[in-house]
Amino acid sequence: MSSLSLYDTLTRTTSAFVPLKDGQVGIYLCGATVQAPPHIGHIRSGVNFDILRRWLTKSGYKVTFIRNVTDIDDKILHKAVHENAPWWAVAMKYERAFSDAYAALNVQPPTYEPRATGHITQMIELMALLIERGAAYAPGNGDVYLDVRKLSSYLTLSRQKLDDLQPAADADETNKKDPRDFALWKAAKPGDPSWPTPWGPGRPGWHLECSAMAKAYLGEAFDIHGGGLDLIFPHHENEIAQSESAGYAFAKRWMHNAWVTASGEKMSKSLGNSLQVAELLKTVRGIELRWYLGSAHYRSMLEFSHEALAESATAFRRIESFLTRVTEILGTAPTPVISQGFSDAMNDDLAVPTALAGISEALRLGNSAITSGDKAVISSSANEIRGALEVLGCDPFDPAFATSGGADLNGALDGVIQLALAQRAAARDRKDFAASDQIRDGLAALGIIIEDTAQGPRWSISQISEK
Repeated sequence: MSSLSLYDTLTRTTSAFVPLKDGQVGIYLCGATVQAPPHIGHIRSGVNFDILRRWLTKSGYKVTFIRNVTDIDDKILHKAVHENAPWWAVAMKYERAFSDAYAALNVQPPTYEPRATGHITQMIELMALLIERGAAYAPGNGDVYLDVRKLSSYLTLSRQKLDDLQPAADADETNKKDPRDFALWKAAKPGDPSWPTPWGPGRPGWHLECSAMAKAYLGEAFDIHGGGLDLIFPHHENEIAQSESAGYAFAKRWMHNAWVTASGEKMSKSLGNSLQVAELLKTVRGIELRWYLGSAHYRSMLEFSHEALAESATAFRRIESFLTRVTEILGTAPTPVISQGFSDAMNDDLAVPTALAGISEALRLGNSAITSGDKAVISSSANEIRGALEVLGCDPFDPAFATSGGADLNGALDGVIQLALAQRAAARDRKDFAASDQIRDGLAALGIIIEDTAQGPRWSISQISEK
């Protein structure tokens, strides 16, 4: 088995990963609250944890991967009013937008993707258990709260002090024993959706669903709980409070990806700097956007700029062009092979930047071998590169990218460039070398490099011009 080491947000240390069950890994990732189209800050989490999942699978583990959908929430209800649409229609629309974005970036579907509204029964059962154990209370107006002072370990994940917290602004504070108590269940309001419970009709608080669904799909204890840094408090802290108060061991390890930032600030709709995935896919392909989002270490902030995205896409296209050229030279696609260097990097808390340095070195050696004609080195370099790309979810030979949507820029360019190459070939046939050179130079000015080979002319992109 893999000698994988991972960082744990709870202990603030990196340690050897040992699953609860030999050969099996259970992961719960907090998914989308479907109240708006996804921006790249949302999807980075999906990419980062997809890389973790792929590496665990490559290392021989059977992975059960749960990613929930929050389809009932204050924000969804507010958006429904704004759009003058049923709340469930709003939730479904944006859930589909998230699914499309995940697919475009080759994020594997979860083993199970439970919706909050499909697990009301499990939430009611959990609340009943918490009340029975004295950890929660129902003041009689339909609300149900968790008594945070009953749990001595509360706030160990975020390392805050209870007396320093502001009141939990999720329900009527006059009904709480302590202003920091948070709502497990919210009493029904006129016009809002509601479900019946022994304590009155209402709907779930934000945190309750994840404790209930993690228990339903992974049991009382599981290996890894993941999400973005912004979920540490209050969401993940309150999940721990609910689950441990119910007597569950809950998550053995906590992993959090850092944010995508813009001008140093977290990308969010409230800041007005969000970049929707669907818009970016009009400028780059899904495989290129994934390469960009997955290139930084998952715990490092990723400062977004269009220039950085363009440079990243160009770097990836050089790798892609090399693999295409190798396939033409050897007559077959490279066979994915995991090198020792790549394995060491990934086992070191998913050190993708180190792994990318290994890819760059293999690319350098492979290109030199093409010049010298050393087919053994050509093959080994290409196999190593493709093995790494497969784990990173950026294998250009993966059929998923042929059907995942987004801007297939190479496909669009290819038709135009092939037309230009046909005109160049016609000029050469009629001995009009001036016209032939003019077409070649014109393409070069646009960053399109033409190379004449024994198999015919080949084009590649040397740079992406900014507009």
